[in-house]
Amino acid sequence: MGNVLPEQQFETLLEYLRDSRGFDFTGYKRTSLARRVNRRMQEMQIESPVDYVDYLEVHPEEFIHLFNTILINVTDFFRDPPDWEYLRDEILPRMFHGKKPNDTVRVWSAGCASGQEAYTLAMLLAEAHRSDLVSGRIKIYATDVDEEALTQARHGDYGAEEMKSVSEDLRERYFERTDERYVFRRDLRRAVIFGRHDLVQDAPISHIDLLICRNTMIYFNRETQQRILNHFRFALNDGGFLFLGKSELLLSRGDAFTPVDQGRRVFTKAPGVRPEPPIREDETSRLMAAEAARAAAFESARVGQVLVDERGAVVAANQEARGLFDLSLADLGRPLEDFELARYKPLLELRSLVDRSYAEGGASLVSEIEWPTADGEDRFIEVQVMPARKQDGEPMGVSITFTDMTHARGLQGELQLAKKELETAYEELQSTNEELETTNEELQSSNEELETTNEELQSSNEELETINEELQSTNEELRTINDQLRVREGELSESGAFAESVLSSLRGGTIVVDTDVRVQVWTRQAEDLWGLRADEVVGQNFLNLDIGLAVEQLGEPIRACLLGRADYQELQLDAINRRGKAIRCRVTCAPLIGPEGDVRGALLVTEVQEDDAASSKGRESRS
Repeated sequence: MGNVLPEQQFETLLEYLRDSRGFDFTGYKRTSLARRVNRRMQEMQIESPVDYVDYLEVHPEEFIHLFNTILINVTDFFRDPPDWEYLRDEILPRMFHGKKPNDTVRVWSAGCASGQEAYTLAMLLAEAHRSDLVSGRIKIYATDVDEEALTQARHGDYGAEEMKSVSEDLRERYFERTDERYVFRRDLRRAVIFGRHDLVQDAPISHIDLLICRNTMIYFNRETQQRILNHFRFALNDGGFLFLGKSELLLSRGDAFTPVDQGRRVFTKAPGVRPEPPIREDETSRLMAAEAARAAAFESARVGQVLVDERGAVVAANQEARGLFDLSLADLGRPLEDFELARYKPLLELRSLVDRSYAEGGASLVSEIEWPTADGEDRFIEVQVMPARKQDGEPMGVSITFTDMTHARGLQGELQLAKKELETAYEELQSTNEELETTNEELQSSNEELETTNEELQSSNEELETINEELQSTNEELRTINDQLRVREGELSESGAFAESVLSSLRGGTIVVDTDVRVQVWTRQAEDLWGLRADEVVGQNFLNLDIGLAVEQLGEPIRACLLGRADYQELQLDAINRRGKAIRCRVTCAPLIGPEGDVRGALLVTEVQEDDAASSKGRESRS
């Protein structure tokens, strides 16, 4: 791969990308990330990350090429066909089971690249539920962090090579053919919604029944994978399905997902605890008392709550929220954008979460947000945005909840310490039984060895999968370049043949010289007239040729054409042809003009002239 990037300089480059363009690659695996960045630096002939940062500051367009190199968009229709067949035959029927006719089915294709995976899913759903897909009951959300790949996905336009894994029957039903391209049908295209989404930084899409994320998490380290899986768990409905790639496992989230088919990497969300439904009271007095209780509970809640109406104005904020963000009752009624909690963009895009809740009617959760305080203490909050509705179900705004997780994080640390102390006490208790202790340690050792081996194999498998996708991406690039060169070679051959036929059709011997008066073209008529072959004169200075023509008399007319002083000149010269016969030769000289009006050389035509007697005889015979 070349020289290894210095670790500290490489981290500086990643921090620069995060601060200047908002792309945080610190959660990616360093081995594959360094290999991709180093490949781009070698293409630009830049040796160190520090020099590359300087280059990016001067040439901002380089960011696009760097991100295209890092973000490997390798995908295909029906990638790993047996897994898609299992999804079609087993998972999709289970997903629709129990759904009411008016229930919306929401599917999320995370890391969709150029869209093949999302359109594969659309074809499978259309086969069984075409009317629901057209009517909008089924919604497919396809997201990726690469804007260039999303642009291609939105067009739904693919070449024949990309369509090779789609059967002829499906091509006819779901694609419209234009020349050598295939375009996904527009009536079904509306069911697929493409958008930019960062799995690590952005809040997840909620109320999802099926989430497909294949061979995307293999590029992230374990800590980042854990965070993404937490987002996936929040996004899925209870009983929702998670479909991963063949090289991905859920070793760190076994309590959150239950395997449906471990071999095909299909999991379901483990069921959670649901709140009991509220008890209804019919009496007016009880309703009034309940309303007062709700208002008191809202005001005295230990979590900060803010209510934003449909116009985007803050209409309510409880005591905890007012203290957390230094608000007063006089601030109520002002737009959300006027408050500090909406302007603190490095933490979260609060306005975008509110707009998403309005548009989709779902909840969004952003956890472990570090919020600066005036006294300099570290504080962590969790932000949840969800629609607020009236008793009749009509929307009335959006509720934003701010939960202070600082104390909970401290308790979590204490809990971990208590667990460690408990484990120590348990080991001391176990030491009283020597035989049982020995057996337990042997089993524990074997288990740790197996876990270590499994982790190593998993890491190696992910690394091999990453390299394989890189090679596949490089192969596709080389194939495209080869096709372009082949087309240009054919065009050049046709142009050369056409030019040669034009020059050969002229009556006299045609000679083309460049601006240095070196012969570039010597036609067959010139060979017959002067007795020299083209391979003997091409590249030679025309004025130095030893032929039966007084070429020294042509020096000034040629230079006049090359310098633009004359458009056309004609001379009558005595000459001797290749048979040694004296002839009268007419020589015409004209400049050779390029596409942009510049002089590229000169065109000489040498033509034998008949003498007067021969001309008279010829006219008498014709009469």
